[in-house]
Amino acid sequence: MSCLFCDLVKHKEKIIYENDKFYAIYDSFPVNLGHVLIISKRHVVDYFGLSEQDIKALDQAIREVKVITDKLYKPNGYNIGINNGEVAGQTIMHLHVHLIPRYLGDSKNPRGGVRGVIPEKQKY
Repeated sequence: MSCLFCDLVKHKEKIIYENDKFYAIYDSFPVNLGHVLIISKRHVVDYFGLSEQDIKALDQAIREVKVITDKLYKPNGYNIGINNGEVAGQTIMHLHVHLIPRYLGDSKNPRGGVRGVIPEKQKY
């Protein structure tokens, strides 16, 4: 069975960053300018399938992609998100992390941030 993200790693022209365990591409359906997906090179379904070494490599990737994004787009903040499981919104069953740049004024009221995954519980 084919996996979109296992196949994408072969398309080097789309990759904006990579280390031994992860690669990064721009999201095809970006939430904001500079929205990046950081994807495991190993086929693993979700974050909970990562080893300690994988987690360190993922953290390195997130930090280094942030540096790239800061230089290119100069955002005012970030959301980092991982959908783990179908009920959490995961549609591609291969680990990928969303690094979403945030800009002043991109949302009427950003308070609560990632709590907005359940809109009625975002405000507190």
